[in-house]
Amino acid sequence: MREKIITFLIELGCVYTIVSVGGAIANMIVGGQTNNLNVIVMFMTCFIGTFVLNLHKLFDKVSPLLMIVVQYLAACALCAVMILIVGWIEGESVSPRGWYEFYRSFTIPYVILAGYYYYRVFSDTKKQEDLIKEIQENASEGK
Repeated sequence: MREKIITFLIELGCVYTIVSVGGAIANMIVGGQTNNLNVIVMFMTCFIGTFVLNLHKLFDKVSPLLMIVVQYLAACALCAVMILIVGWIEGESVSPRGWYEFYRSFTIPYVILAGYYYYRVFSDTKKQEDLIKEIQENASEGK
């Protein structure tokens, strides 16, 4: 369990760094500003995305496409709850344009990083499958 938590924290740190640097570069290009609330929302969004992606083992019995869609929808729902809470704390409601901008800003990095994550998971699975086949072949040759 401790190893899983450490791995999760490392992945969260990497994802947050990538998203933060990407956001900083985008702000430099566009001339935007970042405030503390945006940084916290960015971190919480990264936390939600990383957490949901790490739940892929719960979906071993379903097709990979369904798993990806369900995980994305779960991440979107959790992000919506987070945005509602932030809006409530700030005393402001989120405009329809704000929801659109948030989900656009969430979806683009999520798709890219989830694609990399799933590629890594499926390539590790393929390597393990090849190793099992090799062990089985060696065992059958030894009989």
